[in-house]
Amino acid sequence: MKLLQTSIPGLLLFEPSVFADHRGFFLESYHAQKYAELGLTAQFVQDNHSFSCQDTLRGLHYQRQHPQGKLVSVIRGTIFDVGVDIRQGSPTFGQWYGACLCGENHHQLYIPPGFAHGFCVLSETADVLYKCTDFYDPTDDCCLRWNDPDLQIDWPVREPLLSAKDASAPFLKDVTLHLPCFESP
Repeated sequence: MKLLQTSIPGLLLFEPSVFADHRGFFLESYHAQKYAELGLTAQFVQDNHSFSCQDTLRGLHYQRQHPQGKLVSVIRGTIFDVGVDIRQGSPTFGQWYGACLCGENHHQLYIPPGFAHGFCVLSETADVLYKCTDFYDPTDDCCLRWNDPDLQIDWPVREPLLSAKDASAPFLKDVTLHLPCFESP
């Protein structure tokens, strides 16, 4: 497995080792010791599976009181996956990083607690799996506007399919005082 560099410390992009032959392939989708050796020591408590059609955009989601770290991977299809640093006091506050994850490259993006997360589907459909470091709490569910001009995320879809919640989400400048604080390592 390889750790690929991102532009934001703590946001990690992994390239698992894939063993392929004429029958198909095998990979370890998660191995705690190997991830820890590369800097990911998070303990995961919940797995989620999301299925979406092309041009769906989900996000940018986060939780205030129970922030979740997420290890995101794609089983089938292709997504553009994004993490936005929303930790007050962080030197990379408001910065984002995006990566194409797909069933062919098997890359995984770890989005640490204190980041907003979102993705858009580039293929006809996509099956997205992600491991979470805390349990989902619907009373703590928050989101930011996907097209916030202050974030300037370069989404590869121009007219995404959105939930009502995501379409009407607030801008970062309107929620800054309510975000988690940065804790230096």
